[in-house]
Amino acid sequence: MGESHGGGGGVVMVAGLFDSVVFLFSFLPIVLFLYYLMPEQLKNILLLLASLVFYAWGEPVAIFLLLGMLLFNYAWGLHLAGVLKNRRRARSGMIFCVAINLGLLSFFLYGRTVLGWLEALLPVKLPFQGFALPMGMSLCTLQMLSYIIDVYRGNVKVQKNPADLALYVLMFSKMPGGPIVRYIEMEKQLRARQISSGKVGEGAMYFIRGLSKKVLFADNIGLLYDEVMALETGQMSVLSAWLGCIAFALKIYYNLSGYTDMAIGLGKMTGFDFPENFQYPYATGSTTEFWYKWHMSLGAWFREYVYHPLGGGDTEESKQVRNILLIWLLVGLFRGPSLNYLIWGVYCGILMVAEKLFLWRALDQMPAFLGHVYSVFMVMIGWVFFFQSRPAAAFVYLGNMFGAGAVGLSDDRGMYLLVTNLALLIVMIIGLFPFVHKGYETIMDRGGKGLALINCAIYGVMFVLCMTYIVC
Repeated sequence: MGESHGGGGGVVMVAGLFDSVVFLFSFLPIVLFLYYLMPEQLKNILLLLASLVFYAWGEPVAIFLLLGMLLFNYAWGLHLAGVLKNRRRARSGMIFCVAINLGLLSFFLYGRTVLGWLEALLPVKLPFQGFALPMGMSLCTLQMLSYIIDVYRGNVKVQKNPADLALYVLMFSKMPGGPIVRYIEMEKQLRARQISSGKVGEGAMYFIRGLSKKVLFADNIGLLYDEVMALETGQMSVLSAWLGCIAFALKIYYNLSGYTDMAIGLGKMTGFDFPENFQYPYATGSTTEFWYKWHMSLGAWFREYVYHPLGGGDTEESKQVRNILLIWLLVGLFRGPSLNYLIWGVYCGILMVAEKLFLWRALDQMPAFLGHVYSVFMVMIGWVFFFQSRPAAAFVYLGNMFGAGAVGLSDDRGMYLLVTNLALLIVMIIGLFPFVHKGYETIMDRGGKGLALINCAIYGVMFVLCMTYIVC
């Protein structure tokens, strides 16, 4: 699902910090060098300081806001732990803390929009126009809520060290785009974790693989998407419209999965194990399965803290439908203050309800290939509402995809875009399926010094190619 800051043109991708020259050749080497030299009791402090520098680099003012939120949640966690025996008081305290966190997030997500509505109604111009959503605030808020709710449930012990809680929330390795790691998954790792040469090497491979997804694939296919979106109304053929939608679908996947691979790799280099976030969603046979394997940490968060408390799948069918639609309504609202995100969320929810009620049996009986075509097709339709900031523009674009208002099935511009991007499209589409990576790993797992050297050489070439694109 990925973090979005709202705004025109659909999703605003996570900040390009991991793929900058300063990060790769200054910040990261210095942090890792000092980290491996530090005694165990100082490693968390170093990572926290590095995370504060990293965040201040991207959002120099907003760091004070997040630190204020952290202090509030730290103090409130201690308060909750002290009143847990009084369940009524603890419940009231937990609800209050959740409301404060969500209220602050809502202010930054929707404050500017609400103020704009007020200004349109009032005869005077408002001097205050609100603030933009700081980078990573959505992710940080969900992680703080994870901590508070699990303390209330008694699933984790309250964190008495404010530096460790701050590290859990602000850790630079997962700051730009996740994964969203629940506190229960990090509690033990914050106290002790193992670092080995093998784990560091595995982390380096994860990082290079993610960097390649972002730099070599997402950024390049993004150029095709930008060219299609630059076409004026009435200049788009069916071919061009589909190329734009396919380019976006590939761009958002390789971008977000690339950043999370880099985050997982950085985590392993410092001894942490973060959960996988994408599991080949475009190779699935239904939209339900697609979204289960897309940004899995965000889906797991909503299931654990929203869906299951509402009864999950253990309630009567009508309530299950209600729960699914409510979750997707919240996901749409979580994207930002734009009606297109809300429509996208409702669309996805309706599809999942339809599959649960009657489509699942039909999908289960049809050939796997047809189920896969259905899944990709329906997801692609949904992406149009995601990347078009206005619903009217989304419907016009969908019309172009199916011939309404298009200049024809194809035109010279569309054919040029297809031919010049065909090789990249083929490689990226093949990379959506698990057989590529799993086949490569199977070959490399056969062992032997020769294969290990070849593997290192391949990853070395990938890194050099990334550096060439970044520098040039």
